Amino acid sequence: MKPVISFVLFFAFAANGAAAWAQSSAPAYTPLPNNDCLRVSRINEWHVLDDKTIIVQAGPYQRYLVKLQASCQNLGIGNRGFRFIGSKADLATNPDRICGSVGEMVTAHNQPPCAIQSLSLIDQNTFNGLRSKAKYSSTRTQQQSKSP
Repeated sequence: MKPVISFVLFFAFAANGAAAWAQSSAPAYTPLPNNDCLRVSRINEWHVLDDKTIIVQAGPYQRYLVKLQASCQNLGIGNRGFRFIGSKADLATNPDRICGSVGEMVTAHNQPPCAIQSLSLIDQNTFNGLRSKAKYSSTRTQQQSKSP
């Protein structure tokens, strides 16, 4: 009986060790600092590169690369294209910001939400290079009203 128990314990510890090693070998992602977070209300341009990648410009100077954990096939389709959903913590403290934290998602027309894997700032040249590869795009220009 003792050899059977030893055998079972050996494999239980081995399985736990393998799971811990797999988690430690995965790269840790750190969300953006609060000042660098994407302000959703300032998005004036977006491009869907593929089912898992979006680039976004918010205001005149901030550009982001958004990577999703899974494939979202309906991104860019429909009236709004897609919509960012903050985590519960975001909604409680800063409902207009997406920082790349756990629980943040993107949703699109007739599709369940897709989790955001990472959010990173990119420069103008990278943004322009990726923009040329987009399959769906939207640009919002600001209309200037004339004063009487």
